[in-house]
This record gives sequence, structure tokens and C-alpha cells, in this order.
Amino acid sequence: MLAELKQHVCRANRALAEHGLVTLTFGNSSGIDAERRHVVIKPSGVPYDKLEPDHMVVVDLEGSVIEGDLRPSTDTPTHLLLYQHFEHVGGITHVHSRFATMFAQARREIPCLGTTHADHFNGPVPVTRSLSQVEVEQAYEANTARVIVERFAQLDPSEMPAVLVAGHGPFTWGRDAAASVENAVALEVVAEMAFGTRVIDANAPDLEQHVLNKHHERKHGKDAYYGQD
Repeated sequence: MLAELKQHVCRANRALAEHGLVTLTFGNSSGIDAERRHVVIKPSGVPYDKLEPDHMVVVDLEGSVIEGDLRPSTDTPTHLLLYQHFEHVGGITHVHSRFATMFAQARREIPCLGTTHADHFNGPVPVTRSLSQVEVEQAYEANTARVIVERFAQLDPSEMPAVLVAGHGPFTWGRDAAASVENAVALEVVAEMAFGTRVIDANAPDLEQHVLNKHHERKHGKDAYYGQD
């Protein structure tokens, strides 16, 4: 089971580079096993084109390395805490993709301006508060997850599979690592569209709520009819 998960997570990490979501080694994807006991994540600082399944690191939910000769990503504590709080999430991706990161650095949510956004995200993509000096100095990566969890106190992670960490960048998630990468791709697309739309017209309106609801529900709702059964 872990061997298969390593292959899946390795493919997901290589896909980040293939989709142009990462620069150098900035970013990582992870996946959790079906029993939610072990997480497979990218090793720290290894170039994407060099990644192989055997390079993937297996950790438990306390962060102890179970398998692997390399150090896990420095963002591992963030992933682990999100898995503990978002019980239906099976994969997590963190990148510094250009447009989504610009919104994070501006501390601005990504507004839902059109149906492309609504197909993937149920409303504006939220941004967290900034971490305090104490939070940065003490357990920075774990506290990054805590501000995400705090921001989602009134949000459903399955309805909004993305967040912008203020001053940092985006995190996305999904049913598995591949789905979290797909959401990272979609997030970057809608961030670029939102940026461009507001450049064309700073007063461009948000998408009407009834149109947003229709597009999101036809793809993700209980009576969804998008795609093939």
C-alpha cells in the first residue's frame, strides 16, 4: 500500500513542475494512506526532475520518519496538522505559483468573478491572517496550519479546497495528491484571470450568486451532472 502511495505522490510532485507551478524546489505535494496513519511527502530540496518513488519520505502523524533516507519537506508539519483537522482530505499541495502568491502577498482573497472560478471553488478563495512573531518563532510550520484551520472555522474544506496563507502562498487539497495538484492548477488559472479582469476594469463585479451556485452545484452538488458517471 505504501509503495503505491509513494508512486502516486511522486507523480503528483513531478506534475507540479510539468504544470509550471513551481520554481526551483519551491513546493510539495503529499498523500495520506487509507487508514490515515502514514503520510508520504516530497523530500526537502530535491529537484522535481530527479524525483523517484523511492525518494519519497513516509512519516507518521507525529512527524517521525517511518521510511526514507532523505529529510522530509520542511512543510511537513503543516501537512500533518491539516490532515488531522480536515478528515476527508487525502492529498495536499503547497506551491508558490505566481498569481496565487501575488494575492497571498497582497493579503487579498481571490474574488469569484466568473464561472471558471465557480466550477472549482465555491466563492472567493480565502486568505488567512498573518502569523504573529511568536507564532513564527515557535513552531512556524505547525502554526501555518493552525491559521488555515482557524480561517476555516466557518468554511467547508470540501467546498473550498484552497487557501492563501498571508504573505506566503497557496495550499490546496483534494481526495488524493493528484486531485490536490489539479486544484492548484485551477487556483493559479483563476488567480491570473482575476488579476487580469481587475486590471481591465478595477470595478468588475463579482459573479452573481445564483450563477456561482449553479456552476458549482452542477459539478460538485448532490445532483451533479457534469462529466461522465
